[in-house]
Amino acid sequence: MFAELLQTFSTAIQDIFLRLKDVFLNMNLLPDILDILLVAVMIYVVIVQLRKNQSIQVIKGIILLVIIYGIVSVLHMHASSYILSRLFNDAILIVVILFSGDLRQALEGIGRNRFGKNLPFLNRNSDEDEINAINAVARACGAMSRNKVGSLILFQRSTLLGDLMKQAVMIDSETSYEMLCSIFYPKAPLHDGAVIIKDGRIIAARCVVPMKNDRVIQENVGTRHRAALEASLNSDCVAVVTSEETGIISIAVNGTLTRGITDSELREQLGTYLLPNSVERGARKKAAKQAKKDARQQSKRK
Repeated sequence: MFAELLQTFSTAIQDIFLRLKDVFLNMNLLPDILDILLVAVMIYVVIVQLRKNQSIQVIKGIILLVIIYGIVSVLHMHASSYILSRLFNDAILIVVILFSGDLRQALEGIGRNRFGKNLPFLNRNSDEDEINAINAVARACGAMSRNKVGSLILFQRSTLLGDLMKQAVMIDSETSYEMLCSIFYPKAPLHDGAVIIKDGRIIAARCVVPMKNDRVIQENVGTRHRAALEASLNSDCVAVVTSEETGIISIAVNGTLTRGITDSELREQLGTYLLPNSVERGARKKAAKQAKKDARQQSKRK
């Protein structure tokens, strides 16, 4: 039995080397090199995407199944081999089902582009509205931080957040300090969930961010912070959180949570992430003036 198994492996290895020899002998240099590079880049992008979304454990399970299938095939275990062969016959469908969310996010990343932002007839975003929204959010978060009021605010960028609005309350409102404080007032009906801001305007409140139970988070944070991380992982949005327990202001971008920032630092970071280069310098000046104004008001209150 062992000799037969060894002979089978030896034959398989020889067959692999013969196939590799044929590939190199029949290689068309430039197209084949480009083909190899393209496949390598695709594999690298897939691996990075899977690691980012913590789906690598599923890949390990699939690899283990492939190894088991190879073993049962060599040992002529007919029942197990039949079941696994039927499983691998529908491998493409299974992969699409298992990684539907990851595939969608990857395709959104491919389709996402920023060239339209430099074209006036394609750019519907009002820079003035965006700047006012940034100042209003920074001021409101500062107040909610001092009063330990919990909040979650998502700034939509290139990736649409329509999936988060299915059970939300739709709003079309100017982003103002008063509006945000009213929404997140603890006894208000809309205070639970997230507020979504698009093009400087509040478009939805009480949005629910679906979270993965198996998501590994290094820091010990609450539900709002987990939701902010999840939203920033699944899209390119900028998520701002205030903690109702500690009053700490945090910002999440691309799955990275930065905690313990001031309202002035929040204003500066939002300007960096949300404002185009053409108005960034002017916005920074305006933001700096607003920060000084807020600091004077705080010192008077003290």
